[in-house]
Amino acid sequence: MQEKNYLKDIQEIKKIMNKSTKFLSLSGLTGILVGIYALIGAFIADNILKKHFTYSNNDSINPNSIKLELLLIAFLVAFTSIITAYILTKRKTKKERQSMWNPTVKRLVFYFTVPLITGGIFSLELLNLRFFGLIAPVTLIFYGIALISASNFTFSNIKYLGIAEIILGLIAMNYIGYGLYFWAVGFGVFHIIYGSIMYINENNHK
Repeated sequence: MQEKNYLKDIQEIKKIMNKSTKFLSLSGLTGILVGIYALIGAFIADNILKKHFTYSNNDSINPNSIKLELLLIAFLVAFTSIITAYILTKRKTKKERQSMWNPTVKRLVFYFTVPLITGGIFSLELLNLRFFGLIAPVTLIFYGIALISASNFTFSNIKYLGIAEIILGLIAMNYIGYGLYFWAVGFGVFHIIYGSIMYINENNHK
């Protein structure tokens, strides 16, 4: 009986320590929705590329127009993903009576955004230099690094998603020209799978 109480006390202490050092209010539903947004974005981008390269003469293709359209899609996907993550996280923190902006969250945001912004700037430079085929692998790799970097301040298993993104990015390096499909898998399918696992675990612990 005493041993059970000790184990219970240890679990409670561990839970309190996790709450003070890790932000555990991320929602599995966020991952699912972000994945769906990414798949929709990839589908629209694929249609734009097909429209330009299938129904246009090579002389009439405007690379700047295509670049602008694809950047707009990427921006809209990123923007809707951030807004969705903010709304769902805010709702969950309110339900759990926790602060959404505390020192742990600040560290999480810092360690996540530094690799992400670095990868974004690097990708824009690749775009300017017309190394289009390297953009998808680079974004996947840097996104994976960002997830692993942030895993110390949230659910530790998010690092496995990061590892999967890095591996996918390295594979994509060998299949230049298929970047959009790798993007769809990395940012779409992987997010939906990870988000679904998180969502199931959340419901099991209720």
